[in-house]
Amino acid sequence: MKKLINHSDDVVTQMLDGMVKAHPETLERLEGTTVLLRKERSAKVGIVSGGGSGHEPAHAGYVGEGMLDAAVSGEVFTSPTPDQVLEAIKAVDQGDGVLLVTKNYTGDVMNFEMAAEMAEDEGITVEQVIVNDDVAVEDSTHTTGRRGVAGTIFVHKIAGAAAREGKSLKEVKSVAEEVIRQVRSMGIALSPAQVPGLGNPGFDIGESEMELGIGIHGEPGMETIEIASADEVAERLMNQVLPELEFKEGDEAAVMVNGMGATPQMELYTLNNRIQDLLSKKGIKAEVTLVGNYMTALEMAGASLTVLKLTNELKALLKSPCQTTAWTISE
Repeated sequence: MKKLINHSDDVVTQMLDGMVKAHPETLERLEGTTVLLRKERSAKVGIVSGGGSGHEPAHAGYVGEGMLDAAVSGEVFTSPTPDQVLEAIKAVDQGDGVLLVTKNYTGDVMNFEMAAEMAEDEGITVEQVIVNDDVAVEDSTHTTGRRGVAGTIFVHKIAGAAAREGKSLKEVKSVAEEVIRQVRSMGIALSPAQVPGLGNPGFDIGESEMELGIGIHGEPGMETIEIASADEVAERLMNQVLPELEFKEGDEAAVMVNGMGATPQMELYTLNNRIQDLLSKKGIKAEVTLVGNYMTALEMAGASLTVLKLTNELKALLKSPCQTTAWTISE
């Protein structure tokens, strides 16, 4: 597959440099690291997230006011190292402590935990939450327990908003944990991703097949099925995700129809059309709807559905202002 890169060894650092050069007023690189920082940092709880590259705009795209203070990028589909995460923690700590938001992938969890312990040794108070929203499989090739996927973006937004309001580290962690309890996701893939430099697709899908319940690296899902229409896919995703949340008529939700990187907006909106109809039939109001690429897998074709059951507190925090390169809500 053709790719617009220079050398696979440099793709992450050159991507980050390109982001800073596009947004020099709000973003900066932490020298000698793959940490992208919010340029203006204030006295509040710091929010740090990250993971392997290849999921853009996650995570660097969510650095900014009202969301993350720093994102740590690993190599493509590879967790960042503990020393890189530690540098991010040290850079954003303003004395109020730091919350780490980690997707449930074994490498990420281990490396972020190690960084937290190293930071504690240096006198920085650190808490960690682990997102595990993917309902497709109970355990996977990369996790013990459910994987953390696109629902992580809702955690970034709501924890970032809580920190922006001046809540304590304990309070910010508590609201992040509430999001994790109330958010569920599942995805499908139509074609695989290809990691720069490897030369081959990460997995195989037949021309007339799709993979249901795929992870964000192309790891196996629930089953391989015959290609289906957008309405049928929407119904299958909804039938897996909604029963995991205790909705009743009149409840409110936030919905994310997330592209995996190579699926046109036309197809994502077509999926959303059916998803919204299904929610309406159940008496669930979609208070916030996001359609687009929020957590991708390079050029993988496909989509995921994320549903967050809202409380009044979560809704207010979700709708509060933020200013990042990937998600902006004005005052």
